Amino acid sequence: MQTRVLTGITTTGTPHLGNYVGAIRPAVEASRRADVDAFYFMADYHALIKSDDAARIERSRLEIAATWLAAGLDPQRVTFYRQSDIPEIPELTWFLTCVAAKGMLNRAHAYKAAVDRNTETGEDADAGITAGLYMYPVLMAADILAFDAHKVPVGRDQIQHIEMARDLGQRFNHIHGHEFFVLPEALIEEQVATLPGLDGRKMSKSYDNTIPLFAGGKKQLREAIMRIVTDSRLPGEPKDPDNSALFTIFRAFASETETAVFRQTLLDGLGWGDAKQVLYERIETDVAPMRERYEAFMADPAAIETILQQGAQKARAIATPKIAALRDALGLRSANTSAAITASPKTVAKQDKMPRFASFRDADGNFRFRLFSAEGEELLLSISFADPKAAGALQKHLKTLGAAGTVLQIKPQGVTLELDGKQVASTPDYRDEQSRDEALLRLREALDQLAAQD
Repeated sequence: MQTRVLTGITTTGTPHLGNYVGAIRPAVEASRRADVDAFYFMADYHALIKSDDAARIERSRLEIAATWLAAGLDPQRVTFYRQSDIPEIPELTWFLTCVAAKGMLNRAHAYKAAVDRNTETGEDADAGITAGLYMYPVLMAADILAFDAHKVPVGRDQIQHIEMARDLGQRFNHIHGHEFFVLPEALIEEQVATLPGLDGRKMSKSYDNTIPLFAGGKKQLREAIMRIVTDSRLPGEPKDPDNSALFTIFRAFASETETAVFRQTLLDGLGWGDAKQVLYERIETDVAPMRERYEAFMADPAAIETILQQGAQKARAIATPKIAALRDALGLRSANTSAAITASPKTVAKQDKMPRFASFRDADGNFRFRLFSAEGEELLLSISFADPKAAGALQKHLKTLGAAGTVLQIKPQGVTLELDGKQVASTPDYRDEQSRDEALLRLREALDQLAAQD
């Protein structure tokens, strides 16, 4: 079973080395693993909390997309999209808002920091604080829970938000009596999760201490590196690598052998100017080929738009049925669906034909079953069971759940049915998306009919 890994970057500002090392590079590397189902999104809804400069947000979205693609992201292997192209995200945000404890949101780091700043200056505690900042953790939870992400690469300052996403998913599951959401875990690369900036603090646009990844070319990259703050130790004096931002940045790009050599040269008294030149040359080795690809993408924004729209279609193929199941669970059903769900067993029993299960034994001796529609169409094929009682128990369980009680994941050619985060059955493969989507509707109808009959 693949592990679903989801990550995104807020679309304000120009991508810098901290973005690349802390999020983009590890995510791209993970996307190449056969056991990873990778999701990447540009969090442009989040950007609205921090910026009201439309031109800046628009430009940044393009730059970030070009950056990820230049860094080696393969849109054929992953799901790459803009947050604002997924209307299910704000709908899920509201669903989660309705179960979110205000006390939990009061403890969010960003909100508490804003309140503390106001208090220190004698302002009203909530002066200048928008509901967008306050609700940031809920929107982030919706980004994650909409796609049942197992792992979310984040810096240490974002761990709390992953814990809040888990809390919200767990609360919704508990209230509505079903495991609708996979509970995510934070994924941190210990050495480079947070990269220092020019002044030694965390590299951040808000501190204006970043080193640009591509902007300005290699000349600006070198100039920025030469501005990294160091101590006053002269050439020939031993340096302290463990307390050097320069060394920390070098280690994020270098191999263990290169890092050991550089560390020793610092201990042996390498001058800071020469050390910065070594750092520049090491980073430029990695960045130069990516920069060339980046400039090609920036020159063809239409190609980027096509890639993002295709990614949005893939993302919505998962988010749409997820939200439909949640709407059912919340009672936000259409009149026709409600009638089918609330029909009494006697009424259903009067129907001439009903969906049915058919069990059989494979050539290897294991047991499986199929679900057929009332018209005889095969809708589902179960996984294999060594114990026929386990196969029978699953059939019985499915009869009680209805479509809202299952997780139906849309794949390019078919649909998988999951319970408690595990795939237990799948549809046949279909020749095109329209056939698949029509079959999905028939499957949902069949599951609801079985639940009503039960």
